[in-house]
Amino acid sequence: MAGVFVGVVAAPGDRVGLKEASRGGVVDPDPHEDRVGGSGGGPFLPAEPSVAVGLCVRRVVDNLVKALGADSGISKSEVSRICGELDEELTAFKERPLDHTVFPYVFLDATYCKARVNHRIASQAVVIATGISATGHREILGLMVGDSESKPFWTKFLRSLRARGLDNVQLVISDSHSGLVAAIRTVFLGAAWQRCRVHFVRDVFSVIERGSGEMVAATIGTIFAQTTGEQVRTQLNVVADMLGRQFPQVKKMLLDAAPDITAFADFPPSHWKKIWSTNPLERLNREIKRRADVVQVFPNSAALDRLAAAVLAELHDEWQVFDRRYLSEASMAELLTTQPTPPETQITPQPEPKQLP
Repeated sequence: MAGVFVGVVAAPGDRVGLKEASRGGVVDPDPHEDRVGGSGGGPFLPAEPSVAVGLCVRRVVDNLVKALGADSGISKSEVSRICGELDEELTAFKERPLDHTVFPYVFLDATYCKARVNHRIASQAVVIATGISATGHREILGLMVGDSESKPFWTKFLRSLRARGLDNVQLVISDSHSGLVAAIRTVFLGAAWQRCRVHFVRDVFSVIERGSGEMVAATIGTIFAQTTGEQVRTQLNVVADMLGRQFPQVKKMLLDAAPDITAFADFPPSHWKKIWSTNPLERLNREIKRRADVVQVFPNSAALDRLAAAVLAELHDEWQVFDRRYLSEASMAELLTTQPTPPETQITPQPEPKQLP
């Protein structure tokens, strides 16, 4: 059992108060809290509100039983059983069917955490997919942990989503990692691709002087201030010519990426601000990183996967409970009845990233 690691996650409102006790991520329960369980009723062990920590099952058992005391009636075997149920719940979340509705919009992104791989510490990519359903609600579609953002890795992940029922995707929003872009073209045939405008501007910053960044960003921003698709594409050409006088490399980048950063313009204007970047995934990445910072270095990739899954499952449930629509149902109905027909474009990804160190 000592080699098995789980994520300890809280149902909203529950707590035992796990706090970091060492740099290695070993934590001890808060002695001022004396209860296990709560309103959640599920197999997730309660911890600091909304906190997930990658822990060894044996340490979870020892720490919780010690904190609760011998008269609590909770044995080590019982806590171990609950930890096993947690793994079952997370697996069910990651492998649940996705054919209950359609997701016209799919967002893809990755964040990075440290884990031990083959007896050394290495960066691991945690890739995440979210979608906007036909009713305008958001769902977390899946996640996967791997060594790099290569095409085989992304292709495996996207095919796993398809195998679970993800279909009729109209637009995929992501950064321009070459492995990811190639995988999108392979798996989601017929779907348009929107290159994240925020990441694109960051790429532009890498080829200009620091002092010119604000001016260049504001000028590029006028492309996205237009109100029709035709105006968007016309303004891109105007901006490219304007910036090209001082920054010829920026002009080339704009023209090369024009079909990719303006793909949003073929969709309902009321959706534009929500689909032209991967910003909706930023909160998910931050939450995973915040929990991962407690552990610092995970003992293996499986431990990282469990923590990420626990965090995302909690956020997914939050989205469902509050029933907030990300896009209006009426506008989604308009999208589904009048599907856009974007022009055929050639995606121009960045060079293939190397294996993560």
